[in-house]
Formats: sequence, structure tokens, C-alpha cells
Amino acid sequence: MCLLQWYIYGELRSPSDPVFEVKQPPLVMKGGDPYIRALMRTISASEANSSRPYSLLYGGQQINDLSRHPEICVTIVIGPNTGNCSTAAGRYQIINTTWYNIAPRYHPNPMQLMFWAAYSFEPEYQDKVVYRWLNDSQVWGTDISQLLRQGKLNDVLRRLSPTWTSLGYGIETNSISSSLPKIYQKMLQEELNAAKQPASQKLTPSPTPSSKQVEKQPKQ
Repeated sequence: MCLLQWYIYGELRSPSDPVFEVKQPPLVMKGGDPYIRALMRTISASEANSSRPYSLLYGGQQINDLSRHPEICVTIVIGPNTGNCSTAAGRYQIINTTWYNIAPRYHPNPMQLMFWAAYSFEPEYQDKVVYRWLNDSQVWGTDISQLLRQGKLNDVLRRLSPTWTSLGYGIETNSISSSLPKIYQKMLQEELNAAKQPASQKLTPSPTPSSKQVEKQPKQ
């Protein structure tokens, strides 16, 4: 069987799935607002604290095929949703229904087929979709970047907790939840320092497209 077949059928790790050696690793996506980037890294610190966060399923299993959302429902064995299952996947632990709600609005490179579109779940696209989502003030009812610039991190985490339930104000706090403000400050300093590099070394993602209201959905 050739390498292409192995990749298609998930027998090899996606070549774009990075393995990190540091905690709270940088984003794969280049450029963008350092405050939103720091927030994304903070979210993933609590939701997907792994050396391979982009291929992480709820419960800790890794997947190999990132050509689309895996849609694998893993049984929940602890917490208020015990007995249900969750399709949460990737660096931001996005469930399948949320992904197919937000990807049509924010995915920068959908694959157009005859009667539908496919949305790659590769790391860069996970980052870009979530980045654009967080920048959409119509969705969240506020300008998240502005709140972060005003030092209102706790307000932001509280607002995002129905979607990411481990941020300290949701139903699934964990051992990292209480450390998120400190983690955010560290991530923000790294992102602000990186933003000071010469412009020729940076790439800016496409601007956020205008969108209609996107319904926030709690993680299963």
C-alpha cells in the first residue's frame, strides 16, 4: 500500500500535525492580533493540554486523519455529562455540530464538491476558523479583543465558558482552570514580543469575513 493510501485511510499521522516539546505551544497559523492569539493558546491549555493538540480527541486518543472533523463520539466517564458521548476534537476541542456551523462562515479554503463543501481540519485551518470566530463581535455580543486590551480577561473567559466549559466558569473545570489567567499573561507577553519582529517575517491571515449570528453551542 502506498503512502498516499496510508494517509487517506488514517494509518499514518498527518504530516502537518506537529508534535510540540513545550507547554502552551505557539499556533500553527501565522500573524493576527496578539491578544486573540494569546487567548487561543490559553483556551487550548485547558482544553487540549497535549504534545499533539491538533489531533487530540476528547478522552486523550489521537487521530491520524485531519482531512475533516473526525466525528468520533467518545463516551464521557466523569462529570455532569457522564454516560453521554462527546465528539470534541482538535486543539480547541470543537464538537462536530459546532464545526459544521462555523466552518462555512470562517474556513478560508473549503473544498467545493458537486453538492456540498468539505472543510479540512488540518492545524492551520483549526487556528484560522477559531481566530475568525473569536473576532466576530456579532457572535459574542462584544469585541473580545477590546475586552482583552482593557484587561478584562475574566469577563472574556466567563463569556466563552458555555462553549469551552473548562475555562473556570463552566461545568467542567479541571486542574488547569484556576491557572488560566497566569497562563494568558505569559502567552500574551510571548505574542506581543513576536509581533515586534520585522514585518517581512510575518504573515497576516485573511480578514474576518462578515457573517450572520452564529449560535454558540456548549460542548457535548
